[in-house]
Amino acid sequence: MSEPIPHDARIYVAGHRGMAGSAIVRRLAERGYTDIVTRTRTELDLANQSAVHEFVQTERPAYIFVAAAKVGGIAANNKFRADFIYQNLVIETNLIHAAFEAGVAGLLFLGSSCIYPRDCPQPMREEYLLTGPLEQTNEPYAIAKIAGVKLCESFNRQYGTRFVSAMPTNLYGPNDNYDLENSHVLPALLRKAHEAKLRGDATMEVWGSGRPRREFLHVEDMADAVILMMERGLTDGLYNVGSGTDVTIEELARTIVDIVGFRGELKFDPSRPDGTMQKLLDIGRIRALGWQPRFDLRTGIADAYRAFLKSSWSAPQRAAG
Repeated sequence: MSEPIPHDARIYVAGHRGMAGSAIVRRLAERGYTDIVTRTRTELDLANQSAVHEFVQTERPAYIFVAAAKVGGIAANNKFRADFIYQNLVIETNLIHAAFEAGVAGLLFLGSSCIYPRDCPQPMREEYLLTGPLEQTNEPYAIAKIAGVKLCESFNRQYGTRFVSAMPTNLYGPNDNYDLENSHVLPALLRKAHEAKLRGDATMEVWGSGRPRREFLHVEDMADAVILMMERGLTDGLYNVGSGTDVTIEELARTIVDIVGFRGELKFDPSRPDGTMQKLLDIGRIRALGWQPRFDLRTGIADAYRAFLKSSWSAPQRAAG
């Protein structure tokens, strides 16, 4: 462990406009950090190695949060396989190598729970990584994220850097993506329920059988966890970040429609892929640092729906057709 991070330390959050990155920025500011560096995609192309290295060398952040990534749900992962593996590999390698070259005090790489084998024991422990085949629908994305974890681990072992990795479960909350083809299951269901309510539909479609179990974590809880990891001065390792509980997709859908106020029937479509039947994280390591989530699922979804109603996604014209 190291000394606490000074509140005037320069911190760069890559991907600050995304759901995860924006939550990290908000929570850093709320915790009193005053020198938070961000860049939009037009200001800094993270796929451009020379631009990334020049930026890090010029700005000299002491700490970096790698929250930039190409993300999406089952359909997007399966359809855009090359994009998901290539773009994520390029972004993370550029940022991690630039951090090494600049000698940053610490880096936190944000991965995903999909890195674990498709059929590994539940709940999934960090040591289960690379012990079996991956889920095929998101294998390219998972391989890219595994590469990021191993990049951090390898730089630590060879050069003594302090790069740590956090593997969050399914995140949701403010600034989520509600595109029905490319989003994750919770935001997709939230938007579907909202639009079905506005139209007065009798039924609402839910992809898959409804039987798979999934774990969900409010993005503010994730941000608290990764900031705590950085503040503790962790020098190495992989940490799961989740809620510690899961629900079936059917239970999730029924909770969402109840919160949104849609009173129709749910219609499950088993022709759509279910993906892995269960993905529950063992969060013993992160809890041992003193962290625990603040939001239960129902409270968190209600908070996410309030944010959704303030966003452009809830505009009436989006609900037409």
